[in-house]
Amino acid sequence: MQKNLAVLEGRKGRDDRISIYGEAPLPTHRGLFRTVVFRDSETDGEHVAMVMGEVAGEAVPVRVHSECLTSEVLGSLKCDCRAQLDRALDLIAERGRGVLLYLRQEGRGIGLGNKIRAYALQAQGHDTYEANRLLGFPDDLRQYDVAADMLRLLGVRSVELVTNNPLKIAGLQECGVKVRGRIQLPSPSNPHNVGYLRTKRDRTGHLIEIDPAPSAAAAGRQPMRETFARGAAPDAEGARTPPAHAEMSSAPISRTG
Repeated sequence: MQKNLAVLEGRKGRDDRISIYGEAPLPTHRGLFRTVVFRDSETDGEHVAMVMGEVAGEAVPVRVHSECLTSEVLGSLKCDCRAQLDRALDLIAERGRGVLLYLRQEGRGIGLGNKIRAYALQAQGHDTYEANRLLGFPDDLRQYDVAADMLRLLGVRSVELVTNNPLKIAGLQECGVKVRGRIQLPSPSNPHNVGYLRTKRDRTGHLIEIDPAPSAAAAGRQPMRETFARGAAPDAEGARTPPAHAEMSSAPISRTG
């Protein structure tokens, strides 16, 4: 609709670092989106928002997604990034309203070349976080100040965040984004990524529900429901107990993360 194709070029964030460079309608197999390109004057990087419907307002479904060329372009099975991207776009299209921010933060911020070097270390038996540390990087270099500015420029005043990552919720809140709720999307598992998903769950508290691997689904076994929060107390067998809010998709989020 024409009202969704506002002329936004030149609008800038609060510190003039992020500005809207261009926007245009983009027809997709999910429907018509508005694609907005943002430029970062500090890094010369470009980030993208896929926008559907009227998003200037409250409680907007938002996915903050970091680039993953290996899965989204090359078809890697080592992570769930492509599935999370597709499922978030599906959800926005089904609701007819929402924003997907696509941030150029490959490899949790370490870049494509270092990500491939980390993959080589993972092939030797190290998990995703151990590999980063062996290369001299912290677990996660992603930042969310750019995402916060992008949302402000789009007129989004509060969000329902599509995420399994409580650290992302906390990071956005620290940048001034009002997170009114969390929308959970299950993560599809396969023999190549199930260890990665469990590592994210156990090491950084991701609230992950793991879909069954295709072999499990074919055999009629139930999907693994492995949703629990960082810091939950382990029981006598070492398993973590899900908190009461873990299954809720849109419960209010505390600013304490």
